[in-house]
Amino acid sequence: MAPYESEDSTTAGEADDLRAGRRKAARYVVPVAVVGIAAATIGLVPAIADSGDPDLPDITAQQLIEKIAKSDVEQLSGTFKITTDLGLPDLGGLGAGFASGAMASGSGDGSSADPSAKLTELASGTHTLRLAVDGDDKQKLSLLENASEYSLIHNGKDTWGYDSKSNEVFHGTAEEAQADKGKGKSEEVPATPKEFTEEALKAVDDTTSVTVDGTAQVAGRDAYRLVIKPKQSGSTVGAISVAVDAETGMPLKFTLTPSSGGAAVIDAGFTQVSFAKPAASTFDFTPPKGATVTEEGELDKAAREHGGAKSEDGLGKDFEKEFGGPLTGGALGNGAEGGPEVIGEGWNSVAVFDTGGEGIPSGSEVGGDMGGFLDSLGDKATGKFGSGTVFKTRLINALVTDDGKVYVGAVTKDALVKAADSGK
Repeated sequence: MAPYESEDSTTAGEADDLRAGRRKAARYVVPVAVVGIAAATIGLVPAIADSGDPDLPDITAQQLIEKIAKSDVEQLSGTFKITTDLGLPDLGGLGAGFASGAMASGSGDGSSADPSAKLTELASGTHTLRLAVDGDDKQKLSLLENASEYSLIHNGKDTWGYDSKSNEVFHGTAEEAQADKGKGKSEEVPATPKEFTEEALKAVDDTTSVTVDGTAQVAGRDAYRLVIKPKQSGSTVGAISVAVDAETGMPLKFTLTPSSGGAAVIDAGFTQVSFAKPAASTFDFTPPKGATVTEEGELDKAAREHGGAKSEDGLGKDFEKEFGGPLTGGALGNGAEGGPEVIGEGWNSVAVFDTGGEGIPSGSEVGGDMGGFLDSLGDKATGKFGSGTVFKTRLINALVTDDGKVYVGAVTKDALVKAADSGK
């Protein structure tokens, strides 16, 4: 089927309409209590292919965005698979070993049932998840593993995390979540196709092309394809494709392909979905006999105690001083005085941080095997800004200059150097 008539380029007025549509869409984000275990860079296994080419009425991109915004799906259950292809180097299990070691240390301060403990697992590999939603107060997300299962359940004021492998339980309340929000902690982490789509729609402006490119069938349902592309060169994002359910307007599949080509970096979608009301018992949870239960407040207290000890080496303290938050992913978006300086616009935006210290030492400065290892991690770069090292993935790249400045964005190495040069 030929692509439908749509906006190959958006005018200023159309961009305003698109922004209005995506603001409406933001009302339907699944609460953080459920999606907090998923990292922002997770995706669906590419092997989950679309099928068919259903014959649907013509629709424009603006109409399709409005359809997403008007979607009132509050009840659903389904299954989706997750994988990530960021092109990160293989550290031979070093990362996993460090994470498990950190969890094991601290005399029980950590819990394998804490949602944040699952973030590193979802950053790579293939995972299958089940999702159930019944309005704003009841959600359940389960990560299915080889011989175990991890579940995160939000039911009213309570949030429960349960790791069947370790028989550990995490418990938090709405009051604690609200307190975290007041402290500036990250409220949401995209996990479902709908959430990824809402984040993508926030980027729609006059630097973006938005089109409708035919139809597909996902999880047995007819859908339209919404395609979002940067107009600018220099972005690592090639295109974003969203399969939108033709009946309900709910995004069923989200795919982000890099400008460098190859497999998708992020590709999230359902393999099975139902919009029937889930059974009330789905969201019931009672800690199993013999399970170790950890309250969220206990973890916060332990984190504060360890954070104070670790800040003696300057890392934790310096990060909080510069960026207005602890050394976590959410801190980047919640820096002091409104966050980091931003160079450029749209898809070519680059965030700038000044650590006030020295950059990464070169391999020649360190010498030996460690020097060779450091050199292998990044590419050297020079320009008007001086010199530094570029650390690359297939989506997010960072330039660390020798004088301690950090430039980060979903842009190419050349775009980072250009941004650094413009800051001089």
